[in-house]
Amino acid sequence: MHTVTLKKPLAIAIATASLGLAGVAGADEHSLEQRLADLEARIAAAEQRADAAEQRADLAEQQAEGRLSKDEVEERLAKVERQASGEEGFSFNVYARSGLLIGEDGKSAPGGPGVTPAGPLGGNVGRLGNEPDTYAEAIFNYKMRFDNGAKAHYRTMIADGTTTSNDWTADESNLNVRQVYAEFSDLPSFTGAFENASIWAGKRFDRDNFDIHWMDTDFVFLAGTGAGIYDMQLADNWTSNVSLYGRSFSDFPVTRESPGDDSGDTDNLILTSNNYFGNWQWMVNGMSAADNEERDIGEGQEAAESGFHTMVAYHGDSFFGLGEGNFKAAVMHGQGLGAEAKSIGTDGRLTEDATATRIGLYGTTYVAPRWRVAPALLAETSEDRYVDGDQYDWATFNVRLANELTQNFEMQYEASYQWMDLDPQGFDGRTAVEGDYTKFTIAPTFKPQVGGFWQRPEIRLFASWSDWDEELNDYSADDAFGSDEFTGSQWTFGVQTEVWF
Repeated sequence: MHTVTLKKPLAIAIATASLGLAGVAGADEHSLEQRLADLEARIAAAEQRADAAEQRADLAEQQAEGRLSKDEVEERLAKVERQASGEEGFSFNVYARSGLLIGEDGKSAPGGPGVTPAGPLGGNVGRLGNEPDTYAEAIFNYKMRFDNGAKAHYRTMIADGTTTSNDWTADESNLNVRQVYAEFSDLPSFTGAFENASIWAGKRFDRDNFDIHWMDTDFVFLAGTGAGIYDMQLADNWTSNVSLYGRSFSDFPVTRESPGDDSGDTDNLILTSNNYFGNWQWMVNGMSAADNEERDIGEGQEAAESGFHTMVAYHGDSFFGLGEGNFKAAVMHGQGLGAEAKSIGTDGRLTEDATATRIGLYGTTYVAPRWRVAPALLAETSEDRYVDGDQYDWATFNVRLANELTQNFEMQYEASYQWMDLDPQGFDGRTAVEGDYTKFTIAPTFKPQVGGFWQRPEIRLFASWSDWDEELNDYSADDAFGSDEFTGSQWTFGVQTEVWF
């Protein structure tokens, strides 16, 4: 008996049959491209099944020749099927971006979604044509399935980021292991409300974080080291997740007189309950950081040692009820350590009286067969954040527009507007300012295949114009605004690739 190679003939047969069905008279080019994309996915799946078929044939040959018993063949066949379906085995995922951002003077230009004075507060602006860095994530997964039906998933994620354009960046590298955890599911001893639940422990990003990709900002970002349980079925239309995360506040000064000699450390513990009712999400977080009140944040003020944060979100399956697409909307409120409304539990400098309220929404839709649009709004107000009486108000509106011109080329456009009214009350030497920031970008973009909001990889050229009120240059001596050759009415140019799979 000889193993027969099935992969190519099978893929070609499926391709021929599918193309015959796709050749419907009157179909426009866009719908044809979409069918071709679906066809490509089916071919990839067929090739994976063909690989499994080859392995099955090989096992049958070994059984026929007496090298394997029937039971051994059945056991190995079951493993082949699990690997072919993706339930078991190794997989690799990537996110990466890299490119040049050059100013009118031919030098590297400041940039980034957090470039404005509101950026350190979470006030991001549009990222298209506005990123000067190289950032990469490599995610390694291994999945196992056991004889009793239980499943295990192990993940390690390595990330690095730098702003230099050199090929050797070891001196500036921020290489870091961002996630290391194990998750167990389908445990046969779990019954009742826990029947479909999974448990995890380790260092990880919370599974249910969600973001506005075009602004490179999360609605809410929960991460750290700890443990939790997902998908408890508490009622017919109610699933719930519970987790405990730890984050470190380390080496902070506890006296103003000798900040270098007398330091403390503590851990911020975050207890989270995340609940889903259909399209609705309700998240509640309680925080405790023992001894953080000993941190020196100025005479007459006390750093928070506890906090509360909550979020109500809606995950829509249409474009705000107006047509096909999707949208997400959320409102968040936090107090004390919870006043960092986006990156939960990450800021130990917040006062015990700090409060913050944030809203965010975005949506995606096609406004014409080859035109897609993604508007977004993000705004926050906070007070008593770092100093009694301070106030930080900002709002950003962003819109990304794309015109799909050929199978491999599209024009992307982006506009961002941000209003800021920031009164830090002298915190960290900062000055009260109020003003606007505006950015427009045009980006000719090449792709292996256009179509949809999430098609990557892509290579884009871009030109961006940004301007802001002169008053914003005086906010801080540590930010980019007001630095040499970066005072407003700026042109920047560059090229960038973005990849994920």
